[in-house]
Amino acid sequence: MSKVTVVAKLVAKDGLESRVKTELLKMVDETLKEDGCLNYDLHVALEDPRVFLFYENWESKPALDKHMQTAHFLHLSSLVAELFSEQPEIKLFEHISAHKASLKV
Repeated sequence: MSKVTVVAKLVAKDGLESRVKTELLKMVDETLKEDGCLNYDLHVALEDPRVFLFYENWESKPALDKHMQTAHFLHLSSLVAELFSEQPEIKLFEHISAHKASLKV
């Protein structure tokens, strides 16, 4: 089974950016402890501090499915209506190729 990449965009309600950031950083801390999690990177948009993006890589789809049943994932899911101005936009991708950049001196 191929590695799975997740790109998830979340938009905080106005004025809740700090609380959302705190909740999302808790997700990072807990998720990085999970088996099958290769990386779980959190970003914030330069032009809009309400927009957060997760870039995640999982060993397999079953590992991702297990993640979506964890207490921390379910807790964040329960806060969607309270913290976010829209439903999270989540896209799944199957890893099909890799390229390692070379450092030029």
